[in-house]
Amino acid sequence: MNAEAILKRVADAGVVGAGGAGFPTHVKLKGRAEWLIANGAECEPLLYADQALMERHAEELIRGLALAREATGAKRVVIALKDKYATARAALAEPAARAGIELFPLNDFYPAGDEQVIVQQVTGRVVPAGGIPLDVGVVVQNVETLVNVAGAVDHGRPVTMKYLTVGGAVRNPVSVAVPVGVPVELLVELAGGPTVDDYVIMVGGVLMGHLAEPGEVVTKRTGGVIVLPRDLRWVERLMHPEEVNIRQTSVCIQCHFCTELCPRYLLGHHIMPHKAMLHTNYGLDDPTVLMGAYLCCECGLCEAFSCPELLMPRQAVIRIKKELSGQGIRYQKGATPERSVHPFQRERMVASQRVKERLGVAQYDRKAPLVETALSVSEVRIPLLQHIGAPAEPVVSAGDRVTAGQLIGRPPEGKLGAAVHASVSGTVVEITGQAIRIACATEPGGE
Repeated sequence: MNAEAILKRVADAGVVGAGGAGFPTHVKLKGRAEWLIANGAECEPLLYADQALMERHAEELIRGLALAREATGAKRVVIALKDKYATARAALAEPAARAGIELFPLNDFYPAGDEQVIVQQVTGRVVPAGGIPLDVGVVVQNVETLVNVAGAVDHGRPVTMKYLTVGGAVRNPVSVAVPVGVPVELLVELAGGPTVDDYVIMVGGVLMGHLAEPGEVVTKRTGGVIVLPRDLRWVERLMHPEEVNIRQTSVCIQCHFCTELCPRYLLGHHIMPHKAMLHTNYGLDDPTVLMGAYLCCECGLCEAFSCPELLMPRQAVIRIKKELSGQGIRYQKGATPERSVHPFQRERMVASQRVKERLGVAQYDRKAPLVETALSVSEVRIPLLQHIGAPAEPVVSAGDRVTAGQLIGRPPEGKLGAAVHASVSGTVVEITGQAIRIACATEPGGE
């Protein structure tokens, strides 16, 4: 199958980056590259879905990589996964060797799965500040994304299910595939229910995720549903950032720890969270510092691990980005000076276990095996924007009967976007500017 046909089927299936970014995959695979990397690092604490996918769906992953290689023209194809994933490595070894695909073991550090970090670890190349992996001849795709590529091309299967981990303070952590659009709060029972009375739900991951909003649903980008005690100090900081922000105006001691451990700073990018704190406190307008805020990957290491005063440098950086964006200022390549990779980069990588201990979540880190489970829901709410780009435009109307897998929204003509499909069979009961609600005809299965 030629590249054009592959890209069309991937686009028709609405495949987007499943690792959290949500960039439309057919656009990403248009790039011609030397390297193709499958990102199986899954560096967020308590998440196991990608690891379980590699164990249980190795052949589909390898097939997705083969198709992506055909589309991109990549000469070297690599699956980057943590060395500790012994079962996944064993499952992948034979089919990968047969397909001429390499396995690259990563140390267990945070954030090993950051796109630019993984490029440098695997290839030795550094993505330029404000650039993308393709600037150095690399395309990176999440492992679930590649499984979805195989399903789209070989079976015409649209993305209607999302693999994720339900973990944290639950009785039996699990990784499951659930229909897109189901409320996240319903998933807690799939893991046996909470083990604490007063809890919050984090959507995504413990560090880069967010506290669940009322009525929030699973999207193509949701990687985890994590239950944590409400009185956990990390949770309290996330719930009351204004209190931390008040402290930041007087407590920051300019120790530089947030900068010295920043993964992007260690790559040589001119991002300096400690100077962002000065801007927050005193309104310093160093243009290099301000533009450097755009280089932040928002991994949260600075505020979750580095700061001895438990301040939130990431939030200071995000505020600067919002200020600049509101003024119509965008990052331009060359806006900040380039440096070489820090000579102590390897020594300053933070072990994942240390991050878990610092956050107080190490006790909740239990393997979450992939299981099939039935999920009873009366309706789903499918967002029209589950990806980077413009929201999909509905192609159905209220009252229409739809079947699982049916196209219900397509990207606007000429704009970056992704198709959206019904995850269940049923009746369209409401269409808003944000989502399409479908009342289920029958209870959808889990996988």
